Amino acid sequence: MPQTIELDIGRVIAGHGRHYIVETPEGREVQCSTRGKKSDCVVGDRVRWQVTDSRGHEGVIEAIEPRRNLFYRQDEWKTKSFAANLDRLLVMVAAEPVFSESQLTRALIAAAHAGIPAHILLNKTDLTEAAAAARERLAPYAAMGHPIIEVALKTRPDEARERLAALSSGATLVLGPSGTGKSTLVNLLVPDAAAQVGEISTALNSGRHTTTHTRWYWLDRAHEAALIDSPGFQEFGLRQVPVADLAALMPDFARHLGECRFANCSHDHEPGCQVLAALERGEITDIRHRIYLDLREELTRTRW
Repeated sequence: MPQTIELDIGRVIAGHGRHYIVETPEGREVQCSTRGKKSDCVVGDRVRWQVTDSRGHEGVIEAIEPRRNLFYRQDEWKTKSFAANLDRLLVMVAAEPVFSESQLTRALIAAAHAGIPAHILLNKTDLTEAAAAARERLAPYAAMGHPIIEVALKTRPDEARERLAALSSGATLVLGPSGTGKSTLVNLLVPDAAAQVGEISTALNSGRHTTTHTRWYWLDRAHEAALIDSPGFQEFGLRQVPVADLAALMPDFARHLGECRFANCSHDHEPGCQVLAALERGEITDIRHRIYLDLREELTRTRW
């Protein structure tokens, strides 16, 4: 009978192409590749792998363990899965530059579709007037049940650490466009982040490209809390979301579903639509309804 090979288990903490860094339960980092030309591994995956060199420094990933969840993001070219086994999503916005509610909504919908709780982090609250305007725009999201954490990462770092106590357990994926202070957040919570990026770049022979990919950082020695840094985004598509599920993934819309006159109501123009009635009462904002209509049109055009 052929001999059964006992596979080790580890966690993917970084990757570039088909090459990954897998961390063992003892904290050792091993350079691993996948078999074949295509890889479905993402940061956060627990994988089974085996050693391929005599020193135990390199290996090959043989299988991915079942995931609790998988987070997708789609750009103008394709849908990408880029993080798994998350406990929460932290969507960063800033008082300046003015954030896009469309991009924020897209991230929150992607989290809801994956079954991942989402928090919103408002940075640069030391910019008083801009922060007040941002706070007003975020009020509907707080009413939907999304926790909002306010910080001034550069000017009040100690206060920010205290307010980020929600990240002290589990795995948190940080998501946000460039300019929100994501690097400042990572460097505040992970003082040796730059060194870790350099080490990973060297290991993967990927140079500066590693900084444009997702990276796992432990926040404590007990390895009970982790921060996953991801590339800044300008595009955030939702190709993975069925158009029929869209309204149910928007909390301000979801509470009115099932009450419309027509079962297949598009919440656009139909008489007896309770979403439109809520819009008239101010329970749904004009911009949220416009975002919904734009997304609905986009997803209707989308074909896998």
